[in-house]
Amino acid sequence: MSNLITLTDPQSPAAEAYQSLRTNIEFAGLERPLRSLLVTGVDQQIDKSVAVANLAVVMAQAGDRILLVDGDLRRPRQHELFGVSNAKGLSSWFGEGGEPPLQSTKIERLQLLPAGPATGNPVALLSQKRLEQALADLAQHADYILCDAPPVLAVTDAALWAGKVDGVLLLVNAGSTKRDNALRARAILEKVHARILGAVLLNVEKDAAMSGW
Repeated sequence: MSNLITLTDPQSPAAEAYQSLRTNIEFAGLERPLRSLLVTGVDQQIDKSVAVANLAVVMAQAGDRILLVDGDLRRPRQHELFGVSNAKGLSSWFGEGGEPPLQSTKIERLQLLPAGPATGNPVALLSQKRLEQALADLAQHADYILCDAPPVLAVTDAALWAGKVDGVLLLVNAGSTKRDNALRARAILEKVHARILGAVLLNVEKDAAMSGW
């Protein structure tokens, strides 16, 4: 868990920024319910998996029951970050049915649904109807569902998730994410009627901050 700065250095500016992000998410949920949240990046240069994992940690530490879903069936990382098995996960659950193979983590109130074994056609597996039913089934297990997905501009997976969750956080990298790419990513999310909560700017002098458009 060395990449989880919210655990290794909870007093650091970056960890404090994740705490501020958690507070902003709570406020965003006051106007409209916000039970499921997609966290994704503009492009592949952004370490979105580490960001959503750190956010999950601070939300669990605040007392909420958190379920982190690794919806990146192409390059899954959450099982590595939390040190759990990836033998069963989202892909096997969608393929076999039954109960979701949730795994406990070392963080109290934080459960993980890993991506599971690699699949040849992730887009076919992530149908809109299947995602909608999955989120409904998972809602009983947590106060908040956080979803990790591939970058918006890389593949269509993120757009599929975005159309079904209650809100989306879009990650951008300070100094490397091109403005045109960020605008393209936003347009893709808007096309599926995603509720974009805002952009999270990463790697700003070892900090991370919530910002609007």
